[in-house]
Amino acid sequence: MKVVTSIPELQRLANEARLTGKRVGVVPTMGFLHDGHLSLIRIARQHSDVVITTIFVNPAQFAPNEDFEAYPRDLVRDEKLAEKAGTDLLFVPGVREMYPEGYLTYVDVENITKVLEGKSRPTHFRGVTTVVAKLLNIAKPRVAVFGQKDAQQVAVIRQMVKDLNFDVDIIVGPIIRESDGLALSSRNVYLSPEQRSDALVLSQSLRAGEKMILEGERWPDAIRAAMRDHISTKPSASIDYVSLADAATLEELTTVRPGRQILVSLAVRVGQTRLIDNTLVTVP
Repeated sequence: MKVVTSIPELQRLANEARLTGKRVGVVPTMGFLHDGHLSLIRIARQHSDVVITTIFVNPAQFAPNEDFEAYPRDLVRDEKLAEKAGTDLLFVPGVREMYPEGYLTYVDVENITKVLEGKSRPTHFRGVTTVVAKLLNIAKPRVAVFGQKDAQQVAVIRQMVKDLNFDVDIIVGPIIRESDGLALSSRNVYLSPEQRSDALVLSQSLRAGEKMILEGERWPDAIRAAMRDHISTKPSASIDYVSLADAATLEELTTVRPGRQILVSLAVRVGQTRLIDNTLVTVP
């Protein structure tokens, strides 16, 4: 595995791979890798001849009151894990490399960035789409792999790729969970042991909502209320949102119709740590 820090060097290496007929895959991450990230690298390995994993804590997707400075980082550990999972090129640019002095250009996807995470974090997706667009333009991969845990991010990136005619296939890897159901997240490191236990209400409430749908409940408000009630049993948990939305449009549902695919998602603060989770449910 080769570690690359400059854009021109990554462009050169990716171009050399393409010119020799190799299929390039990219896995964008913010580092502090866990098994969820490593599963995405392994998926990219299955679909690519050359796997580029990127590690960049992107300041553009953090609001001033969020945890950019405190976001966990461990590059030495990440290098070992990325290589073991199948990375060929590890791209680790600095902030000035990605956003040099005088930088003025941003990518903004409308509508679907205004709900759910976008409603709570208004500047977040502009940062996400900008950095992903830059990475796709720098590496020009044939495939790019993202995780279902960031379900809205996947929808936004797919829309951007479609609208801006990027020649890349987006592959989505499943959510990787601990044995007790907690979705893996770099932010889980912030949780105390008691908060770690309380955080299980996220996956528990998702399972409860899914069960209600599969057993015939057709009123989204009843499902949302039941999920909220369960989360509220933990004093350390503070609900940001609980959502039942159309999986394609992300529009909140007023009724549950057979055959529809629903994104059941939520964001909850456990102590000071904001966690997200989701599940996709096809209505019987």
